[in-house]
Amino acid sequence: IDSDSDPNFQIKMGMDQHGRVYYVDHVEKRTTWDRPEPLPPGWERRVDNMGRIYYVDHFTRTTTWQRPTLESVRNYEQWQLQRSQLQGAMQQFNQRFIYGNQDFTQNKEFDPLGPLPHGWEKRTDSNGRVYFVNHNTRITQWEDPRSQGQLNEKPLPEGWEMRFTVDGIPYFVDHNRRTTTYIDPRTGKDNGPQIAYVRDFKAKVQYFRFWCQQLSMPQHIKITVSRKTLFEDSFQQIMSLSAMDLRRRLWVIFPGEEGLDYGGVAREWFFLLSHEVLNPMYCLFEYAGKDNYCLQINPASYINPDHLKYFRFIGRFIAMALFHGKFIDTGFSLPFYKRILNKPVGLKDLESVDPEFYNSLIWVKENNIEECGLEMYFSVDKEILGEIKSHDLKSNGSNILVTEENKEEYIKLVAEWRLSRGVEEQTQAFFEGFNEILSQQYLQYFDAKELEVLLCGMQEIDLTDWQRHTIYRHYTRTSKQIVWFWQFVKEIDNEKRMRLLQFVTGTCRLPVGGFSDLMGSNGPQKFCIEKVGKENWLPRSHTCFNRLDLPPYKSYEQLKEKLLFAIEETEGFGQE
Repeated sequence: IDSDSDPNFQIKMGMDQHGRVYYVDHVEKRTTWDRPEPLPPGWERRVDNMGRIYYVDHFTRTTTWQRPTLESVRNYEQWQLQRSQLQGAMQQFNQRFIYGNQDFTQNKEFDPLGPLPHGWEKRTDSNGRVYFVNHNTRITQWEDPRSQGQLNEKPLPEGWEMRFTVDGIPYFVDHNRRTTTYIDPRTGKDNGPQIAYVRDFKAKVQYFRFWCQQLSMPQHIKITVSRKTLFEDSFQQIMSLSAMDLRRRLWVIFPGEEGLDYGGVAREWFFLLSHEVLNPMYCLFEYAGKDNYCLQINPASYINPDHLKYFRFIGRFIAMALFHGKFIDTGFSLPFYKRILNKPVGLKDLESVDPEFYNSLIWVKENNIEECGLEMYFSVDKEILGEIKSHDLKSNGSNILVTEENKEEYIKLVAEWRLSRGVEEQTQAFFEGFNEILSQQYLQYFDAKELEVLLCGMQEIDLTDWQRHTIYRHYTRTSKQIVWFWQFVKEIDNEKRMRLLQFVTGTCRLPVGGFSDLMGSNGPQKFCIEKVGKENWLPRSHTCFNRLDLPPYKSYEQLKEKLLFAIEETEGFGQE
């Protein structure tokens, strides 16, 4: 037994059958590969009346479920420093913008469904619910005659029930499988919001804002929160209100700062609270990589016994930000946006969150693993809080050898596992809260990068700053392709510049310091343009290096055509 000045710190060293050293922590009742550290100075371990272990920081007089380490304490101090700098960042945050800020409730002419049929009228009842009057037959109905028509007279299948959303759109409940859908089981017709596909981002935002206005409720709802206890106050307020109330106009109040909230206070609340969910002591989210400041769910969040309640709350909060057109400070990883959009994730999505793991799978894909003598199985090890656990990628996977014949299946399964490992319950709780406020159906016409702009806002890109902090490989500043490239960037509008930035760096968000502070997978990494390929090739991007592979095109028109095709492709053509 090894003990030191910390009476709660008692471990025993052992060795497994392969000769690997491991440690048994008798306090935590778990094993780890790394020798557990003693508690940092000023911390104490305690047990509550339900037998749950928690930790007390006597310096800050706070508690946490997560066992503190010297590294986690440093991370918390860094987070506190960032928090203190937020107020100064608010000015830059307030300069973010997006299309579609029009008030569609006042714009009676804007309606993507077109005019009502002859003899019909749209009204609102005393509870703010929309209904429709047919003056020809003198009947009323909840459903919109333009998108749903008259009710289907055929009976629903056994166990099915039809209900209506607050804006009168019917949906169907399958009590047999406990699921809901907009698709009518009698006809197969999708009764969800029918929005014609458009590539234009501005039009998509207008349609989305229109539907949010249709779903909004009258009057306002007050949310009172303290700056000192922002997270817990917000959690209690949002979870105590109904989803219908949270679709009313928000009136946010900071005690002692009473005033009229015409949107500015609510905007600040979303900004501050989005940073608060990053608090390492809550152990809910983590950065996607060492130098990737996008957020992903922390698989170790289970250390917090209330973590699923918190994820449901955060789901509500993020849906509220989209619904009310407010921006958040820190965005998520692109694979997480894909999950919000119900789109599949795969190998390509790994590059932005774990480039090292991504490159290792690319190596497996491009090399003969049998000739190399690699012995791999359909099983992986995962480490959470220092504890190693084995996970089978398929049934009995630990006994199935990976071969040249089945390695494509292995790569697919291991990539999916890496992007969702250990966070299935947390993701489900997040979407439970999210869909209470805003059905994911309303976002289906956006792609992942557009959703990031919708949630985080658009910044005005400084072209001079971009040029000043760009480096070149096998090109020079005076190369004709580079001159054409900057001519192209100067000619396009800010939205397309944002798409170009996303194509090369993987995100629409710039650091506070602008292009000089861009980060890559291995630390600071300037925007880079490299000469790669032949003139008939399309541009490619390497998001972990902020690098654009620009072929040596023969004319400006050719360069413009190829770049526009690359950045406007929905999922980002040619990314690596």
